[in-house]
Amino acid sequence: MKITWKAVAGAALALSLLSSSAMAQNREFFGIATGGTGGTYYPLGGMLAQLISNKATVNGKKVSATAESAGASVGNAKLLGNNDIESAFVAADILDAAYNGRAQFENNGLPQLRALAALYPETVQLITRANSDINSIADLKGKSISSGSPGSGQYQLLTDLLEINGLKRSDVKEDSSSFTQAVDKIKDGNLDATLITAGVPTAAVTDFAQAHDLKIVPLSGPSIDKLRETQPYYAKVTLPANTYKGQTEPVDTIAVLAVWATNDKLSDEAAYEVTKALFENLDVMGQVHSQGKTITLDNAMEVGTTPIHPGALKYYKEKGLVK
Repeated sequence: MKITWKAVAGAALALSLLSSSAMAQNREFFGIATGGTGGTYYPLGGMLAQLISNKATVNGKKVSATAESAGASVGNAKLLGNNDIESAFVAADILDAAYNGRAQFENNGLPQLRALAALYPETVQLITRANSDINSIADLKGKSISSGSPGSGQYQLLTDLLEINGLKRSDVKEDSSSFTQAVDKIKDGNLDATLITAGVPTAAVTDFAQAHDLKIVPLSGPSIDKLRETQPYYAKVTLPANTYKGQTEPVDTIAVLAVWATNDKLSDEAAYEVTKALFENLDVMGQVHSQGKTITLDNAMEVGTTPIHPGALKYYKEKGLVK
């Protein structure tokens, strides 16, 4: 019988497909929705996915984890609510609103959400050019500003910041660019300011500061005290001097914790294994971004009102955090 190259190629393809199918059957897939590539969610999510892929086993199968660049906190919460992904990074205030059906989630609460772990503080940064006349939230009137997509936590925060300063969204010219797009527009003179909530240093802001003089507008005083009465998840923080090139003075602002969240469809074993992979390899997380060094087991359960997933809770009990 004559064997043609087509037959050989066909056999090789069939073997390859069988091998790929077998590999897929021997793996559990686990997604992590992060954020834009210019923020902090994405690099930390990528490292976390790598850790899980290297360390976690579920149902006797290796876990294949991937970090996916997604919208932002609101969008990520909705992905979890629709069971479109296994886990996601969500700001604590947005997770609380989603679980309890408040703010953007009024009449559309997501009681199926669960928390895996509190991660690190996300600092609110109001960025503009150094020569801008924007020195407070009140100075934004008539100016153009990006607060990210409607699916982001800072989108709602901009509304709150404007309102406590006697302004409305209609008083500013809105832009919905990503972190990276927004700072590029400020560089080009096509945008006055951008509101960024992320771990510091934020890649997009670092990039901006390398070639342009920047100003980080303080968020402090009575108006912020008023905001925190209704938004207790925001804490007062100080951005240290020299966090970015040219930023020689400390800046008072606010921050909110990022939370690693999931839903009640995730198995207890999977939740346990991925939580363990994170907290038993924290040294690696600190290597990819400085905010990775602020993730601690001691703060892992500071997730607000959203219930902690039973699988993650099992791990915390083993570590003595729960009696």
